[in-house]
Amino acid sequence: MANQELIAALRSADAVQYGEFELSHGGTSSYYVDKYLFETDPHCLELIAEAFAERLGETKLAGVALGAVPLVAVTSVETGNPYVIARKQKKEYGTANLVEGRLEEGEEVVVLEDIVTTGQSAVDAVEALRDAGAEVNKILVVVDREEGGRENLEDAGVEMEALLSASDLLEQEE
Repeated sequence: MANQELIAALRSADAVQYGEFELSHGGTSSYYVDKYLFETDPHCLELIAEAFAERLGETKLAGVALGAVPLVAVTSVETGNPYVIARKQKKEYGTANLVEGRLEEGEEVVVLEDIVTTGQSAVDAVEALRDAGAEVNKILVVVDREEGGRENLEDAGVEMEALLSASDLLEQEE
């Protein structure tokens, strides 16, 4: 799948917006990639699942709750690979797990994520997965905002591969 097709799909879903936006890490930005607009669009989901599938072998997948759950679900269907969900915090009832789904000790897991800015939520998910016994060395993301996330993930011992960078997404607008 060409990047151009995914860029066009994200734009068609109005997922790339311009203005003054506060980001989850507290900083501000003149643009925003609205993951909920592209993650609720069937065409975007299909393209993302196909692109992720091209980069995966037969490995367990993990999605970071809540944002990456639609991505990991459609990619699981596309590849036939099972998945788990990494929560940001334990729920106070039921099993109180940080990782939901079946995970065997030592099992290799590739994390799927929507957007990486600083990469902190992805690093937290990787740590939760490792604490649960997974071997995590790679993360696939839809958009790398190029604001230190790749470096933070590398510091955590994880290789990051992005379908698109912010540069890819924004240069097409000019």
